[in-house]
Amino acid sequence: MEGRPAAEVAAAFGYATDTVHDMVREFRAGRRDFFVPVRRGPKVAPGKEVARARIVELRQAGHSIDEIAAALAAEGRALNRTGISEVVAEEGYPRLWRRPEALRGGPRRESLPRAGVLDWEAFPERVETKAAGLLLAVPDLVALDLPKLVAAAGYPGTSVIPALSSILSLLSLKLVGMRRVSHVEDLATDWGAGAFAGLSSLPKTASLTSYSYRLSHRQQQGFLSALDAAMVSAGLVEGADFDLDFHAIMHWGEDAALEKNYVPKRSQRTRSVLSFFAQDAPTHNLVYANADLSKATQGREVLAFCDHWRSLTGANPELVVFDQKLTTQVVLGELDARGVGFTTLRMRSPSLLRHIEALDAKAWRTVALERDGAYRKPRVVDEVVTLSDYPGEIRQLVVVGLGRETPTILITNDAASSPKQLIERYARRTTIEQRLAEAIRSFHLDALSSAVPLNVDLDVVLSVLAGATCSALRRRLPGYATATPDTLQRRFLHTGGVIVKHEDGLVVRLARRTYSPVLRAADLPEVAVPWWGGRRLRFEIE
Repeated sequence: MEGRPAAEVAAAFGYATDTVHDMVREFRAGRRDFFVPVRRGPKVAPGKEVARARIVELRQAGHSIDEIAAALAAEGRALNRTGISEVVAEEGYPRLWRRPEALRGGPRRESLPRAGVLDWEAFPERVETKAAGLLLAVPDLVALDLPKLVAAAGYPGTSVIPALSSILSLLSLKLVGMRRVSHVEDLATDWGAGAFAGLSSLPKTASLTSYSYRLSHRQQQGFLSALDAAMVSAGLVEGADFDLDFHAIMHWGEDAALEKNYVPKRSQRTRSVLSFFAQDAPTHNLVYANADLSKATQGREVLAFCDHWRSLTGANPELVVFDQKLTTQVVLGELDARGVGFTTLRMRSPSLLRHIEALDAKAWRTVALERDGAYRKPRVVDEVVTLSDYPGEIRQLVVVGLGRETPTILITNDAASSPKQLIERYARRTTIEQRLAEAIRSFHLDALSSAVPLNVDLDVVLSVLAGATCSALRRRLPGYATATPDTLQRRFLHTGGVIVKHEDGLVVRLARRTYSPVLRAADLPEVAVPWWGGRRLRFEIE
C-alpha cells in the first residue's frame, strides 16, 4: 500500500522476498484479508465469579485446589481446576503443596478392614464374590498338604496372621494373575479371596511386601524339598530327567546394588537378579528355583540342584540338559564323577570351527529326526574329543542342517544313546524356556522392582508352587491336560460366583460362563480344608 519494494518490506519485517510476493498475490486475488476485525472475548466468567466467595472461603480454611473442586462439585456448581487456580492467584494466595493423605481435608480413600483369622460367626450366610474361581485351587493345595509344606519350611507367622495364611495370600495374587503385590487392595476385601487364605480379608501391601524380608534362603530350600516330595507322591513329577536354565529378572529402579547379567529381553547386560530353574522334563513342571545367586556361585548351581534332589530322593538326577553358559567344564567333570548324565552345547571357538572344516566328508552321517518342518535330516559327525578343563575324553556331536548357518556342537557323557536320541533330547530343552515364558506371562515373574534378591527368592519359589497348583488343576479338567496357566486363569480362576455358608463349611456356586460345561464334567471333590478348622468345601456349577 505504501509502494515500497518487496525486498525492502521483507527485510524490515523478517520475511523472505518470495513470501511477500505470495502475500500480495493472495491479497489482490481476495483470498486473504489482513484487516480482520478483532473479536473481544468476555471480560468475566460468570461461573467463576459466582463461586469466587466460596473458593476464597475454602482456601482460607486450608483446602487445596483438588479439594475445592470436589467441594464445589458436591454443591452443584462444578468448576474446573484452571478456574479455581485463577481465582486463588487473583486473591493473592500462595501455592499449597500437596500434603500427606491423612492431613488433607478432601475425600479420603476407603479405609480397608484389618486382616485377621477368618471369623466364621461373622461370615455372611450368602455373599457374592469375584474370586469364586480361585477356590478351585483349594482341593489341590489340600492334596499337596500345603500346611505341612509351610511347617517344613519354618515360615514365620504373627500373632494376627498365621504363616500359612501369608503364603496363601501371596499365592492368591499369583493364581489370579495380579501384576504386583501392591495391587492387593483390588482384591483385599473380597470374601472369596479372604476365605481362600483363611482370613477375613487379605493383608495389605505393607504386610505382604515386607514378609519376604523375614525369611532366609534356607527356608525356601526347605519349602521346595517338601513341595517336590509332595509333587512326586501326587504324580506331578517323575524325577529322573531335568532341564536347567538361568533367567535374569531385571531391576526397574535406580541405584541397585546388583550385579549385571545379560537380559535377553533387552539384549544387553544390566542390573538384575539372576535366578536358576529346574524342570522335570517328562511332565514339564518346574521343581526348583533359586534367586540367591552371584557370579561367583552361578557355575556350581547345577551341583546345588543335584544336592537338593539327592537329599530328597537319595539319588542324583539321571540326566540334566542345559545351555553351554550354565556351568563350566570343571563342573561337568564333577557331574561325571557323581554319575550324573549331562548333555549340553559347546561354544564354537575359532579352533573348533577350523577342526570342523577339516573333517573328512566320509565322517558325516545323515540322521532322520522325528520332527515337523524342513530340517528333519541333519548330518552328524559323532566323535570323541578332549577339552581343556574337562578330565578325560568326552563324546561330541557336530550337527549341521538344523536351520542354522553355523554347526551345532553337543557334548555329553552319554555313550549309549544314538545321535538321533541325543539331538531330539536336547531339542526338548526349549520347553523350560516355554515354562519360564508362561511364568512371566501368568505369574508376572518379571514384574519385580526389588533390589533385594531375598524378596525375589520368595517370588520365584511361589511361582513354582503356582505352576504346580495349575498343573494339578488342569488334570481335573477334561480336555485341558496341556493348558497353560494363563488359559486356566482366564477361563476358570477368574470366575465369579456366590458363596453360601452351611454348618459344616462353604458351598461355592460358580457363575455360568462359556466354559461351565467343562467344570460340570470336572473332578471337583468335596474336601475338608485344614486352614478352615476342618470345615468342608464343595462346588455347585450353574
